[in-house]
Amino acid sequence: MQQLEAFIVEAKAASYVGGRAAGASSRAASHDVSYSSGSWRYLDSYYGGTDFLGQEVVWFEDRPVWAMNYYGRVLDGQLIDGERAGRVIKASLTLMYREKRFLGGFRNSLEGYEYYDESHGDLRSFNGVESIFCNGAQAYRLDYHGGMILP
Repeated sequence: MQQLEAFIVEAKAASYVGGRAAGASSRAASHDVSYSSGSWRYLDSYYGGTDFLGQEVVWFEDRPVWAMNYYGRVLDGQLIDGERAGRVIKASLTLMYREKRFLGGFRNSLEGYEYYDESHGDLRSFNGVESIFCNGAQAYRLDYHGGMILP
């Protein structure tokens, strides 16, 4: 489990947060960002832009072992746009990944925005919400859930 969690954090930090370019689409119109190290492989595949839906999957020796689904959207375009939300998210997640984790809650302030991530559960089974607030109003929200995949 520790190796899996370490790989997930490494892959997340190297892909979207790290600015890794999307590769070839695995499905029509999908944006696919992949990462691999040794026997581990990671794929983040999503649709959309400002409002988006996606899935992250981890394989070990070509067997799927973990996955997460997510749906994110700008709630108030007067308070934040997709580009600013992306900057706040990337900066905040970079700080969280430096702590070698991706679950357990996190808060960060940046550019007048408050970033919050709250989750329940652990690597085996979890759900959470990522939010950005501006002047006390929620401007962005992402819901996520996932866990282990067992044969």
